[in-house]
Amino acid sequence: MPNLTYKRHADLVDRMANALGIDLEEKIMRGKLQIDTLGEAVLRCTGCADPCGCEKWLAAQVEVAEQAPPMCRNAELFDGLKDGRRF
Repeated sequence: MPNLTYKRHADLVDRMANALGIDLEEKIMRGKLQIDTLGEAVLRCTGCADPCGCEKWLAAQVEVAEQAPPMCRNAELFDGLKDGRRF
């Protein structure tokens, strides 16, 4: 069962990045994001108290969002990636 949880949250992290206009694969290839940092982001996401709320927020996005919702445990990471910082 834990593997399903990790997969669910890996998908949520990827979907959140896409909703924010962030291409995680490109960030990794350009050296802006370390693979370990991405793994840590998924682990942070597994500690979220409201993954269903996240899924609802993601489903409601029709355009690129300015920022992650307040409940996102990775909002700081996503904001930094949008600003061009390295992680």
